[in-house]
Amino acid sequence: MIYTVYALYSSKFSKIYIGYTSDIKNRLDSHNIYSTKGHTSKFRPWILVYTEEYPSKAMAIKREKQLKSAAGRKFIWELISKLN
Repeated sequence: MIYTVYALYSSKFSKIYIGYTSDIKNRLDSHNIYSTKGHTSKFRPWILVYTEEYPSKAMAIKREKQLKSAAGRKFIWELISKLN
């Protein structure tokens, strides 16, 4: 099984979200369509701005935590600034 670490961006609210999943398509649908409660349902629509794949859940969780750090968030915001 492959695990994907991902970053989402809500341009409407200028927010980012970082997570991991074993099914990126369903997870994106959950964030943008199906979820009725929780953090991401409040800031739709989300666009996928970054992904990395890992062979183990433990590795994905470790990288997710790194991206959620100040340095990791700075990295994601720099990527987003290049999109605009």
